[in-house]
Amino acid sequence: MKIILITPPGPSTRTGNAVTALRWAHILRQLGHCVIIAADYGDKPFDAMVAIHAWRSAEAVRRFKIRYPERPLILQLSGTDIYHYINDEPAPTLRSMELADSLVALNSLAWRVVPKKFRKKLRVIFQSADKPSTLRQPSRRHIDVCVIGHLRDVKDPLRAAQAARLLPSSSRIRIVHVGRAYSPRWAAEAMAEMADNPRYSWRDDVPRAAVRALLLRSHAMVLSSLSEGGANIISEAIVAGVPILASRMDGNVGLLGADYRAYFPVGDTEALARLLLRIESDRGFVAALHRAIARRAPLFKPDREIAAWRRLLTELSR
Repeated sequence: MKIILITPPGPSTRTGNAVTALRWAHILRQLGHCVIIAADYGDKPFDAMVAIHAWRSAEAVRRFKIRYPERPLILQLSGTDIYHYINDEPAPTLRSMELADSLVALNSLAWRVVPKKFRKKLRVIFQSADKPSTLRQPSRRHIDVCVIGHLRDVKDPLRAAQAARLLPSSSRIRIVHVGRAYSPRWAAEAMAEMADNPRYSWRDDVPRAAVRALLLRSHAMVLSSLSEGGANIISEAIVAGVPILASRMDGNVGLLGADYRAYFPVGDTEALARLLLRIESDRGFVAALHRAIARRAPLFKPDREIAAWRRLLTELSR
């Protein structure tokens, strides 16, 4: 099939939507399809559409279905779709969900906020990650905890830095943060935090290779988001064997599992500080986290994601 893959433009090629689009295009090409990535849909003929983000891609979805009502349209529900726009600006989001032949969510709890009449369309496809080619080599001198995510409100990006301020002076923990500031305000706040907090270092946007290198030398990762659709960096960390300290909300629990032991309440700085101390001082706790992520790792194998796409496309072509 000739497939158009719609992804809304973002401020960086390393936004979650952009990364997802590139990986899905690669998978669909592996399955033998011709894939064109675009920010919008014009009038050119395609056999199918895969659209990322129900709200931002709403017009592209509408135009494609007007032109080709019988051709398959797969819609990926982003975190902002299901945890923001579906409530605050519901009309475009719900219309996209109505028009789609299949809905794809990235975490196993997304169904809880999808309207009942659309749940029969819903498929969960976990985002995969390749196993690193080199072994983890965490620092022996410091306890490095990484934050990998852009600086924007929904990410609550300075929560780990604020938690590190509560640690005792004897702690060896350092917070290393990579990600683009979405606004001058966030850049200023990160710079001010770094100037005032010796445990925190912000390194701005970095290439993918540098992100992987940071993961492999980290003792743990913090993901403090207020909401997530299903962060691919969780897949990357799990496959790399890096324990995750995560805010307790559906997008994280739907990837890590309900029984994972390193959640903290959203926005709870003191609870996160306690988890950081356990990463530093409680070997049994760290070992339990390693076992937990090892059990989840098979969910994020590339072969599994490819197979899920093959099944979905087969279903829609019948």
